[in-house]
Amino acid sequence: MASAQSNVRHGNCLLLLMLVVAQRALCIRIPNQISDSARHQQIIHHQPSLRTAVFALGSFWRSEAVFGCLKGVVRTTVGYAGGSKNNPVYRSLGDHAESVQVEYDPRLISFRQLLDVFWSSHDSRQVFGQGPDVGNQYRSIIFTNGTEETRLAALSKEREQARSKVSIVTTQIQSHWTFYPAEPEHQKFELKQNQFLLQLIGNLSEEELEASSLATTLNGYAAELCPPEIQKHIDAKINDIVKRGWPMLRDI
Repeated sequence: MASAQSNVRHGNCLLLLMLVVAQRALCIRIPNQISDSARHQQIIHHQPSLRTAVFALGSFWRSEAVFGCLKGVVRTTVGYAGGSKNNPVYRSLGDHAESVQVEYDPRLISFRQLLDVFWSSHDSRQVFGQGPDVGNQYRSIIFTNGTEETRLAALSKEREQARSKVSIVTTQIQSHWTFYPAEPEHQKFELKQNQFLLQLIGNLSEEELEASSLATTLNGYAAELCPPEIQKHIDAKINDIVKRGWPMLRDI
């Protein structure tokens, strides 16, 4: 009888152990690569070493792509800045300008270098627009954070003006401003025109695209605005993936 009771107790303990193991197994989730990638981007987003710069240089679709491929740029976001209207939207900007916010690692790229890209990427002497885009929302502005950035911006403007005195550099320098992110459909606009690239990185959600460093770079690549060596490197990376049939592009 004692032996029978012992067997029953042993059986009950075994059954309880199996139930506990089964319950824990239900909590185990196979890591999802896209979610892991988004979580990694979230960690990057909170790195205290990153700095932020904001520029207005015409249509923000192209402006975002201009900065996306630069080594040291972690993320870009398009939006509205430079005006007085609260919570502007694309169809009701008020006096804001279309702008791009650039999050960058100052150990890899400096504010001075970003200024060089700013000047070389638009016509700072054009009044009331850029190219075919006409209107106050396309004006040229450097937004600065602090005295040193204001000094660097002013010096760079003086150098730009010295290149030719035939016309006036119209770029404004603003030290007090608020950046309002634009609607999701305007973020990574150039990348969204390339369905192949979107599929190659896993058809990320709008939120993941906005946070992704990879999407930031590919946005510049899609617009063919990367420096030549970076454009060629990405070409080779994609060609290799296509050749091997590997379904996802995770890094560049």
